[in-house]
Amino acid sequence: MDLQFLGATGTVTGSRYLLRAGASTLLVDCGLFQGYKQLRLRNWSAPPFAPATLGAVALTHAHIDHSGSLPRLVKAGFNGAVHCTSGTYDLCRLLLPDSGRLQEEEAELANRHGFSRHAPALPLYTEADAVAALERFEVHGFGEEFEAAPGLRLSFLPAGHILGAAMVCVRAGARTVLFSGDLGRPHDPIMHAPARVAQADVLVVESTYGNRAHDPVDPQQRLGEIIARTVARGGVVVIPSFAVGRAQSLLWAIHRLKASGVLSASLPVFLNSPMAVDATAIYRRHRAEHRLSPDECQAMCHAAQFVNTVEESKRLNERSGPMVIIAGSGMATGGRVVHHLKAFAPDPRNTVLFAGFQAGGTRGAAMLDGAEAVKIHGEYVPVRAEIERIDNLSSHADAQEILAWLGDFTTPPARTYVTHGEPAAADALRQRIEEQLHWICEVPDYRDTAALGGD
Repeated sequence: MDLQFLGATGTVTGSRYLLRAGASTLLVDCGLFQGYKQLRLRNWSAPPFAPATLGAVALTHAHIDHSGSLPRLVKAGFNGAVHCTSGTYDLCRLLLPDSGRLQEEEAELANRHGFSRHAPALPLYTEADAVAALERFEVHGFGEEFEAAPGLRLSFLPAGHILGAAMVCVRAGARTVLFSGDLGRPHDPIMHAPARVAQADVLVVESTYGNRAHDPVDPQQRLGEIIARTVARGGVVVIPSFAVGRAQSLLWAIHRLKASGVLSASLPVFLNSPMAVDATAIYRRHRAEHRLSPDECQAMCHAAQFVNTVEESKRLNERSGPMVIIAGSGMATGGRVVHHLKAFAPDPRNTVLFAGFQAGGTRGAAMLDGAEAVKIHGEYVPVRAEIERIDNLSSHADAQEILAWLGDFTTPPARTYVTHGEPAAADALRQRIEEQLHWICEVPDYRDTAALGGD
């Protein structure tokens, strides 16, 4: 049995792991690379295996950096099953077609305005490709064990993070390989804590926040302060947000800030993401996976005015403040939020608030690093707005929370691989695991292959 690391190495995107056991093959996650151009170019490369011969795919969760390359894989010939939880399937039904539609729109925009080096610019895949990929999905309950490929038995364990998020446990003979996926936080206000795990022979663990602790200051308090400060000067708060997970956390926090009187009940708040609107409704169908009561779900869903059409989205750019706009995407790499950045980033009365990790090479990372202008749709947009960040709204466990989760293991893994982190974060977590837990630990490079042994 061996494991090849085909993504999420040296970066937090492009999650992809190829597990081979005898004649059977399993791909855990099939995500898009985001950020630096040299990473994004990998999305266009053929995988180092024949898609038609791949046995199965298992998804840890629905976020695009974990699922977003599935339409290309299916189009390239993969005809096996994509295994996931019910929540992941429901969210992928939103995320994948939206991703294809967005790429078609961006290619059309590039062709119309001529800002692509390619003639014509093409989408990575289309909405129709995404819909076709969804036909490969098979849904499983948490804790259900099933055979994904001959000799490979899988089960999903709750990982917190977002609805449907799971650790993938693979049993091959007497050996167990556990993929943590993205680990949630133990005291997240919405999601339950990740399941405790006692044993695995091999562990692949994420390290997004592997070199830092989340700010102990209440993120809701900080959010209220930033919005109130911007409102006082008549400005607009633009919050780039992932449609799934982050958007719902923001809505819940804003509801509570209005209910407590920190923010005026009349302050206009807009959720400009049809996908986030639909994802918020899905929370009602998956009550067992989160902490909110039906009434609290209802309150979260009514914390903002939902913006559905492109025309409504454009009209927001013509409004003056004060107001709050939550729009995709979380790292400002695409979607409707980039149009709002073009409209509002040049005005110093406004605030652009990043509420989560920003991968290197993204617009979000550039703005947090103090960029005076960012390139959007082929032109440079000046950044004069106040730039703020709140890291502890993140649905990722921080370094200490990851170590606490690892501390529940009663038997150390024979080997632990640290992935899904920028180089400094991954290496910092490796060092802490080695020094505090005394486990054998490694940070793999892109396309490295590790021999895991047999029975």
